[in-house]
Amino acid sequence: MSKPVILTGIRSNEEPTLANYLGAFLPMVNMQREFAGDYQINMFVPDLHSFTTPIDHSALYRNTLNNLKYFIAAGLDLNNPDTYIYRQSYIPAHSELTWILDCFTYVGEMSRMTQFKEKSAEHSESVTVGLFNYPVLMAADILLYDTEYVPVGEDQFQHLEITRDIAERFNNKFGEVFTIPENTKAQMSFIHRDKGLRIRSLTDPTKKMSKSSSDEKSKILLTDDPEGARKKIMSATTDSIGVINFDWETQPGITSLLQILSYLSGRTQDEVNAEWVGKDRYGEFKTAVADAVANFLSDFQAKLAEISDEVLLAKLEVSERAMSEVANATLHRAQVAVGLRPKEA
Repeated sequence: MSKPVILTGIRSNEEPTLANYLGAFLPMVNMQREFAGDYQINMFVPDLHSFTTPIDHSALYRNTLNNLKYFIAAGLDLNNPDTYIYRQSYIPAHSELTWILDCFTYVGEMSRMTQFKEKSAEHSESVTVGLFNYPVLMAADILLYDTEYVPVGEDQFQHLEITRDIAERFNNKFGEVFTIPENTKAQMSFIHRDKGLRIRSLTDPTKKMSKSSSDEKSKILLTDDPEGARKKIMSATTDSIGVINFDWETQPGITSLLQILSYLSGRTQDEVNAEWVGKDRYGEFKTAVADAVANFLSDFQAKLAEISDEVLLAKLEVSERAMSEVANATLHRAQVAVGLRPKEA
């Protein structure tokens, strides 16, 4: 591939949240607009990741297509020739490269992954090898396409760094097989954020907003009724300090709402903070956030309803054919390196 690659994806196991929109959908759309012509953008659905934790398998295929529609509703331009959308499971090289990388990844490294510790605690009776191992599949997702930039949330920084470690270890042993993605500092600089996005649970702001949470009041789903979402914001847990501050340590609930307002209003965080920090009117502030969320959902859902399956599937077919060629070429390099395929004369 002649242009540097930006890659992103989001699991299709549950309905995505506002946090997913702000942390994955919107950054990709903004980067497409900013870098069109200069970068190749790979926007994929990691459907193989979707059942590392229990899901409704009968809904997975439909959720996968819906997931892609969310990107389009967010503003992704399907007609951009440098943008590819594809499903992970439709390109077998993802699974094949994962096994090779598994054999160059250490159990101790995987055991230190924070995401595994947190999710295994949530699903203590059904922890699978897939949950333990999925950072290696994520590494394959990235390395197959010579990816340089992977816009991820703060909770995925560890996985990006382990991708770099695996690739460096492999290259040190076999030569320059993989392109090593940029480190997290460079990634954040590239997408113009000095810190990862932190959208918190509306009921427990010490935790992130998660689409897998069983607490419906803790999250704003992109399919939520706008008025229902408004009520969730108005009842969001904040604090008893009584003064609005942007402080993740002492006021994570208020700070998360300030961040939501910044993103949905199109204003910088400094501009939003200048308006609200130091004030003591929590109710008025929550109303401003609730209005922004409700208006966003109304507009987004109207756009979503206009997207047809036919248009989406046509784009998928073209993209998956092109990305299979790229992925297979990378897989072949790795197979030659480890001795599974003969070296060319």
